[in-house]
Amino acid sequence: MKKQGVYNSIISPGDKKLVLLADPDKITPGFLGGLGSVLEGASVSMIFVGGSLVNKSVYSAIERIKELTSLPVVLFPGHPMQLAYNADAILLLSLISGRNPEFLIGNHVVSAHRLRESGLEIIPAGYILVGGDASTSVEYMSNTMPVPPGKPELAVATAMAGEMLGLKLIYLEAGSGSAGCVPSNVISSVRENISIPLIVGGGIRDANALKGVYSAGADVAVVGTAFEENIEEAAQFGKVVRMFCANP
Repeated sequence: MKKQGVYNSIISPGDKKLVLLADPDKITPGFLGGLGSVLEGASVSMIFVGGSLVNKSVYSAIERIKELTSLPVVLFPGHPMQLAYNADAILLLSLISGRNPEFLIGNHVVSAHRLRESGLEIIPAGYILVGGDASTSVEYMSNTMPVPPGKPELAVATAMAGEMLGLKLIYLEAGSGSAGCVPSNVISSVRENISIPLIVGGGIRDANALKGVYSAGADVAVVGTAFEENIEEAAQFGKVVRMFCANP
């Protein structure tokens, strides 16, 4: 397996990170044409590639992205079939907020030999879905219940258990396209009780939402829909990232 270069960049102290989430089904010529300005303007550190339901080739999507940037490309798989060897790393997600064995360990067993042979940097991640006003794609596809947003103590206990099991980061997810972010008190409560990196994604649609996520304690924020819908917002996201950097 590769050295832990991507993970080490996540845990580097001082700076907040912004990640662009790219769904292979939405990587159109228009998206690729604006990708350079998004990455530069928003101070993006790396790119996650994946989604709940992917019809197009993940390998081809990564290949096209790598033609435009040297930033690390990390697999964010929703299914064992979303494995591509041309990525730099993979978030090996365990959906620890749910009780569906396939998303806790089953899919990992199916993929174990392929992952070992892939040469990818493997980053074990505890994935915690936090509920909101509406059902999300992740909730539907995984057939699991999210942690209630008004019960931060459940998110905390779940994150603590994930760290004690040896997972290397915790990912709080409101769901792609969610109307709102993970609540600030959930983020801050989890941050106070774990020592591993905290990633937060879902519902971060503007610069104010990004600022709130960072202020609450997220080390890494993941944005997808906002950039798909409004590339011009990239510069505002970049201002927030640089505001929270130790060396802007």
